[in-house]
Amino acid sequence: MATLFRLQVMSINGVFFDGRVNAVIIPAIDGDREIMAHHEEMVIAVYNGEMRIQTEDGNWRRAVVGIGSAQVANNRVTILVDTCERPEDIDLRRAQEALEDAKEKMRQKKSIREYKMSQAAMARALSRIKSASRYDHM
Repeated sequence: MATLFRLQVMSINGVFFDGRVNAVIIPAIDGDREIMAHHEEMVIAVYNGEMRIQTEDGNWRRAVVGIGSAQVANNRVTILVDTCERPEDIDLRRAQEALEDAKEKMRQKKSIREYKMSQAAMARALSRIKSASRYDHM
């Protein structure tokens, strides 16, 4: 039985990854989900956080993803997210500024819509900071 499957990860900026992998772990609202070869068909809501991809050679690649969805069907996984970036490409200072800006907007207590937008921006900034900080210490 084959242990590899095809993975495509795409964001607004283009294709982030396209190839055969052993596993992918994606962040979902209720925790991380690992997908391996011959996984049952499903659609998963992807949440802000760190995605991990185990490539054919067994090495793990990490990426910080925004919200989106993942479709699993016919031994293929397609992940569509609004943002996707490698931890080493994240400007930590800019991510911390975005976090402070989101916190300030949440304190202003505007409309529910603006509050939810600020919450999403804060979650995105926190996951970027967490991943970039971990990369700096490797």
